[in-house]
Amino acid sequence: MEYIDQYLGSDFSVIATRLLIALALSGIIGFEREMNNHSAGFRTHILVGVGSCLMMLMSIYGFVSFMDSYDNVRFDPARIPSYVISGIGFLGAGTIIVYGGTIRGLTTAASIWTVAGLGLIVGIGMYSAAVLATLIILVSLAVLNSFEKIFPKVRSFYDIELRVTNDVKVFHIAALLEEYEVKIRNVEVSKMDGNLRTIHVKVGPDRNFRTAELFDELSKMEGVNYISDLKN
Repeated sequence: MEYIDQYLGSDFSVIATRLLIALALSGIIGFEREMNNHSAGFRTHILVGVGSCLMMLMSIYGFVSFMDSYDNVRFDPARIPSYVISGIGFLGAGTIIVYGGTIRGLTTAASIWTVAGLGLIVGIGMYSAAVLATLIILVSLAVLNSFEKIFPKVRSFYDIELRVTNDVKVFHIAALLEEYEVKIRNVEVSKMDGNLRTIHVKVGPDRNFRTAELFDELSKMEGVNYISDLKN
């Protein structure tokens, strides 16, 4: 037993339990994201949750030996977790994708940041709070997402993305949209490889027009290779 404690430490059972709980809870949230085909899914959320839990455990147990050996050594167990909370933002930012005027991935970025907090409270041993937080997060991601669709958005802006050759003029596309009484809010053009470019047209909020017919007309334009409706 002394041999095991020498290499694993007397707190190993507590540390292992908390890491496994963080694995399970963050994995549940990541699974919901994975099922909905988001950029950060099962593995990403597990790594964030377990990593945050590990940082908290290091903050609690990592400096005990120094405190036992030196009377003048003091430590702040909240110092390392504070850096985790502020530093996890860079990972969340990587899940946010901008298509013209449409932004995707904000909810996934928020779930990553929340899972980091979940790992921290598991690391400190607040199991009941962790389980309750997991339930709240799941309700927010799964249940409220369906509930939100019942009510129409006040602003229903969305994007039309077209990949065209340089021969296609923007004003030709704008003229066709105006024929279908589409309200153009913004137009962005970005260069692609070769003789191609991408055109993002932000339109709305009114969407009471014949989408299928409009897309059919756009596809008939010479030089238009791809059309996509990027919904908010």
